[in-house]
Amino acid sequence: MRNDGCVAPVISPREEERSMPEANQITREIFLHFPLWMQLVFYAVAGLTSLAFLYGFYRRYLKYRRGRAENRFDHLGQRISRALAAIASNSTVRKSDSFAGFAHTLIFWSFVLLFIGTTIVAIDHDFLVPLFDIKLLQGTFYLWFSVTLDIAGAALIIGIVMMMVRRAFFKLPKLDYTRADKQDGKYDRSGYSTDDMIFVGLILIIAVTGFFIEGFRIAESMPEFEKWSPVGWLMAGWFQGMDADSLITAHLWSWWTHAIAVFLFIGYLPYSKMMHIFTDTFNLIFHDPDSGRHLPPLPPAPEPKEGEKKKKMAMPPMGYTTITDFTWKELLDFDACTKCGRCHAACPANAAGTTLSPRDVILDLRTFANEALKPGEWLQQKFLPGSKWPLAKNGKSSDELLKIDVPMEVIRPETLWSCTTCMACMANCPVGIEHLTSIVQMRRHLVDLGELDDNLQGALMNLGDYGNSFGESPKKRGRWQKGLSFKLPDARKEEVDYLWFVGDYGSFDPRIQGLSRHVADVFHRAGLSFGILYDGEKNSGNDVRRVGEEGLFEMLVEDNLAVLKKAKFKEVFTTDPHTLNAFRNEYPAFGATYTAHHYTNILVKLIEEGKLNFANKLNYKVTLHDPCYLARYNGEIEAPRKVIRALGLDLREMPRCGANTFCCGAGGGRIWMDTSNEQKRTSEQRIEEALSLGDIQYFVTVCPKDYAMYSDAVKATGNEDKIIVKDLIELVVEALGEEEKAADEAEN
Repeated sequence: MRNDGCVAPVISPREEERSMPEANQITREIFLHFPLWMQLVFYAVAGLTSLAFLYGFYRRYLKYRRGRAENRFDHLGQRISRALAAIASNSTVRKSDSFAGFAHTLIFWSFVLLFIGTTIVAIDHDFLVPLFDIKLLQGTFYLWFSVTLDIAGAALIIGIVMMMVRRAFFKLPKLDYTRADKQDGKYDRSGYSTDDMIFVGLILIIAVTGFFIEGFRIAESMPEFEKWSPVGWLMAGWFQGMDADSLITAHLWSWWTHAIAVFLFIGYLPYSKMMHIFTDTFNLIFHDPDSGRHLPPLPPAPEPKEGEKKKKMAMPPMGYTTITDFTWKELLDFDACTKCGRCHAACPANAAGTTLSPRDVILDLRTFANEALKPGEWLQQKFLPGSKWPLAKNGKSSDELLKIDVPMEVIRPETLWSCTTCMACMANCPVGIEHLTSIVQMRRHLVDLGELDDNLQGALMNLGDYGNSFGESPKKRGRWQKGLSFKLPDARKEEVDYLWFVGDYGSFDPRIQGLSRHVADVFHRAGLSFGILYDGEKNSGNDVRRVGEEGLFEMLVEDNLAVLKKAKFKEVFTTDPHTLNAFRNEYPAFGATYTAHHYTNILVKLIEEGKLNFANKLNYKVTLHDPCYLARYNGEIEAPRKVIRALGLDLREMPRCGANTFCCGAGGGRIWMDTSNEQKRTSEQRIEEALSLGDIQYFVTVCPKDYAMYSDAVKATGNEDKIIVKDLIELVVEALGEEEKAADEAEN
C-alpha cells in the first residue's frame, strides 16, 4: 500500500507559476531504480499473495456453507445502505467508546483513501499507460493525489498509535482476555494478543515505510512541487546529508520492506483478526435490527440425506445440539467478533461474577467451529476419498467434532443459564453480533435434555398447568382488585378502549398487587375506558421463550390469542415491560398485530389531556431505573421521565440509564432460578450505583419485576434507611392527593 502524498504549502500563485515545471513533469516514477528482474519478482510475489488471500476467503465460504440455511437477503438494498452508513460514520464503534471511535475513524478513512490511492497507481501504471498511453498521475491531479495520501498516511499512524497506547497503558478491563469460567493454566489466549499486535504492527510498518520511501525518493532531487508532500518533504530534509548511492540503496530497502509488509498483511488477512474488515461489513449487512426483540422459531426438521428415505413426521430439533445446527449467519457472527470486550464489560451476568461472558461464548464457538468445520478434510474426502485427515488439536477427527453436544461440552450449561437476556451485549456490539439468539437456541436443547434449575422446572410446570408461574388457580387472577371501590370490566364481555394485560406479578405477587390497584384507581379516576381478561389471561410467554421452552411459549400464545380474539378492545396496555415486548415483537409472528403501550405512555396521554391534575408538587430527589425490556428492547425512555417532570420531582440520572441501563437480574427466567452462583447480585450493584449519586430519597421503578428485585436488594444490602424503592404509580397517587381522590369518588 503506497502512501506518497502531501499537504499544499502556502505559496503565492506567481511563485507557484515560476517554480512549477510542465504538467507532464509533475509526476513520479513508480519503479524508480528497479531493474526488470526485481519488478518481475514483485509481480510474482503479488500473484502468490493474491492466491493465498483468495484461498482464505474460499475456506471461509466453505465453512459458512455448512451452516444451516437462513434467509437474510430480504430488503438487500436497505441492508446495504444501513450497513454502509454505520461503517462510514463509525457510529457503532463510537457509541460507547469515544477514544476508540475516534482512533478507528482515523484508521478506517485513511485506510480507505490509501487503498483507493494504491488502486489508482496500479490502474495508471499497469493499464492506462501501457495500453492507452494515458497517465493520470501527473500535473494538478498528481499534486492533489499526493496531498490526500500524505494526510491519510499521517492519520493512519496517529490512529494506530492511539490504539496501541490504549491497549498498552489504559489497561481497560474489557480488553483483558482473562476468563471467568476457567482457572489460569487451563486455557491459553496468548494467541489473541499476538494476533492483535501483528495486526496493528503490520499496518504501522506499512504506513511508516511508505513515508520513508517518499522521503528517500524526494531527497534525490528535491523538486519544488514535492513540497506538496509535507511529510515526505520533511523527511527528505533529514536525508540531505546522504550521497546519491546511499539514497538509492535506502529507497530500495524501504520500498521492499514496505512491499513485504503489504504482502504479509494481504496474505495473512483471511486467517487473522484483519479479516474483520470483511466479516464485520457483511455481518452488518445481514444483521437483523430486531434480533433479540423477537426470537426465531425452532429450526426446521432436517432434510433426508441423499439415498435416505424421507422420514414420516420428522420432528424438528429442539434448539441447537451440534455446530452444524447454527446458521451461516451465526457462523459469520463468530468470525465477526473483534474481541473488543464491549459485550463482556456490559454483561450483568459477568458483573455478577457468573461464568457467562458473551465475548467468551462467541470466541469459544468460533474456535470450535474452525476446528469442526475446517474445509481441508471435506476437500480431501471429495478429491481423495478414503484418505485419513490429521486429527484436530484435541485428538478428535472432524467427523467426531461434528457430533459433539455444543451446549453441554463446548459451552457449559451453567454459563447459558446465567444469561438475563437483557440484550446489553447486542446493544453494545459494534459489528452486529446476535449473541442472544445463539444462547436461546442452545438453552432450548438444554430444556429438551432436562438440564435446568429445579426452581425453573417448577415455574415452567406451573406455567403449563395454571398459565402462571405462581401455581395459582386462574380463577384468582382478578382477586388483586379486592379493596377497590369499583370492579374492572371484563373485556371478554364488555367493550372497552384499552385492554390491560396485567401479568403474573401484577396479579399474584402480594407486593405488586397494591401497585396494580393504584394503576386501576388512577386510570379509573381519569375516566379511562379499560378492562381486563380475568381468568382468560395467561402469562404472555415472553420469558418462557427466552428460557428456551418453545413448546410452552407457543401454547401460551395460542391460548392468549384465542381469548384476545373474542375480547372487545381497541388497544392494549400493560404494567409489565416483558409483556409489552411479547405483544410488540413476538405476537405479530402469530398473526396478532395489536397496538401495545406501557402504562407510563397512558399516564403521559392523560396528563397532556388534562385528565390528571396533581394537587401536590413533589420535591423528592429520585433516580429512575429503566427496565431493559422497556428502554433497550422497545425504546421507551422518555415517557417515565415526562411523568416525573410533571410531578415536580428532582430526577438524578444514574450513569447507566436509558438504553444503556443495567439489568436488575430478573430477565430470561432468572427470577425463577437459583442465583447462588452470583457472587454479587446485579440488583444490589444497582442500588449501590443509585446511592453513589448522593442524597437520593427514592429509587423509582416502572416494572413489577424491578420493584420486587430492588425491594429485596435494598434489604439485602442493609440500605432501608438510606433509600426507598417506589414504583412511579405510587408517586402519581401521592401527587394527586387524598382530597382530589375523595372528590372524584363522591362525584362518581
